[in-house]
Amino acid sequence: MPICNSCKGKTFIRDDITNNLACSTCGRLQEYDNLVDQYGGINGPTGTFVSVGTTGTGNVYSYKETKIYEARKLIDDVSLRLGFSPSESDDVKRMVATITEGEYGQGNWFNVFVGACSYVGMRRDNKSLPISEVASVIGSDAYELGRMIMRVVNFLDLKKPNFPEFDIVNLFERTLRNSHSFADVEGDKLHRMKKQGIFLIHCAMKWFLTTGRRPLPIVAAVLVLVAELNGISIRIEELAKEIHAVVHTSRLRYRELLQALVKVAQALPWGKDITVKNVVKNAPFVIQYMERKAMSKPSKKKDSEGSKGGVGLDLGDVVRDCLRKDIGDGTDMMSFEDDSETEMEKLKFAHQSRYFEAEDGGCALGVDNVDKLKLSHECLSMMYSKFLDEVGNVKSSGGLKEVRERKKRRGFELHACTEWWNGKSALSRRLLLKEILEKDVGLDVVPPSFVNGCVTVKKRREKINAAKLRIDKIMHPLNAHSGDSSDTCTSEDVHTTKKRKRARGIDWEDLIIETLLLHRVKEEEIEKGWYNVLLELHVFNSGIV
Repeated sequence: MPICNSCKGKTFIRDDITNNLACSTCGRLQEYDNLVDQYGGINGPTGTFVSVGTTGTGNVYSYKETKIYEARKLIDDVSLRLGFSPSESDDVKRMVATITEGEYGQGNWFNVFVGACSYVGMRRDNKSLPISEVASVIGSDAYELGRMIMRVVNFLDLKKPNFPEFDIVNLFERTLRNSHSFADVEGDKLHRMKKQGIFLIHCAMKWFLTTGRRPLPIVAAVLVLVAELNGISIRIEELAKEIHAVVHTSRLRYRELLQALVKVAQALPWGKDITVKNVVKNAPFVIQYMERKAMSKPSKKKDSEGSKGGVGLDLGDVVRDCLRKDIGDGTDMMSFEDDSETEMEKLKFAHQSRYFEAEDGGCALGVDNVDKLKLSHECLSMMYSKFLDEVGNVKSSGGLKEVRERKKRRGFELHACTEWWNGKSALSRRLLLKEILEKDVGLDVVPPSFVNGCVTVKKRREKINAAKLRIDKIMHPLNAHSGDSSDTCTSEDVHTTKKRKRARGIDWEDLIIETLLLHRVKEEEIEKGWYNVLLELHVFNSGIV
């Protein structure tokens, strides 16, 4: 029942002229009472109170013009949040207009499409932009964004060299430059960290730590290590969240990087004492060794102590004298009155620094041409070990107190050891992958995926042999060589560490292998692990029930 807007009356009469209802009490006409719907599509007649083709009160823009305006506004917003320049934003607009033929779009799919075009545009200009960062800006899933990126790449038919590979070094530089954790770092230190990070990134590429893996976790690991080497305290969890990297994967890459440094450190005389827990403290010496190793020219003949082309002096005395240099300006820092482990660690740390001075041959021993003084790492390791044995003998006999009585001191301080970075190695600059693999940094390894694949194939081979024994035991129970049930169990993986031991017994994989063997599938095919394909080909389509 309608109510009068003026007197709230409920009795009405219809006006003969306007055909509207009028209140019988006050006579007021009721508005919008005779609205008649008009049908006829978008090109049909105009309605009584609705104007077809407008977008609302105050404007006369058409639907297409409004859609294009909102789409360009969205592109500008995404470009601003990603830090694009005006030219880069215009490139994204042109790419969107080209693919959509000027129609643009709206909705969630268009947000993902704009993010994909932003990524492809930066990648095409050889500017690294992580997919996870783009996904966080547009509020989408990384996998959904990846599928859209593949559609954009296929539509534009982008191939090498128009679509270069992802540059992890460029990503490292961009992350170091834009990260809030390093905003207060001075310019000189930031440049030093940049060169050190590029060096470690190249080493990680040589050690295949980046092969087939997401780049952001290894970038986070290198950034944390470089920050620790330069006295900057930062947690890997905070940095990983800032750059949109997975925290667990970043920790794993950081541990793998430390383990690689431990393997490199085994070439040093004190390498047996370096572990994952203390490798960060010894990282300056390890990286210094790696840098010198990369700069050294490979020769067919190994350098030895008594090379014929060397200078005419006893190289053992040279190294020993260099290591025996007086250490410390003040007696407070290097006091040897007390026989303590701390003072021996200081002495050992100082001799480790002298080790690299001996390797250079620049110990101010009167050698005119230092280039002729070529010492191999094996030679220096042997001499260093011998020298430490002598120091231990002197310590046991109480002769360390005599060090304080020396009058001539050369002035060695512990903070001088922080000047370990040279930065002259070619690995500190941008290199091609082929050039990186040709460099020698003291460690040559195979890809971890290859090692894991070999271990997995070996485990499958053991499962296949165990399955064959079980089948033979059932088909020929009288055979003596079948063995008991304990012999048919798979052996535990000796390469895994800090994992729970596998429960002895038969699992689903053993049952699948048995089924495939009974259907006479080749063992070489079973070792590859394509169980679903093999079951589809040989079991479900074989006609054998």
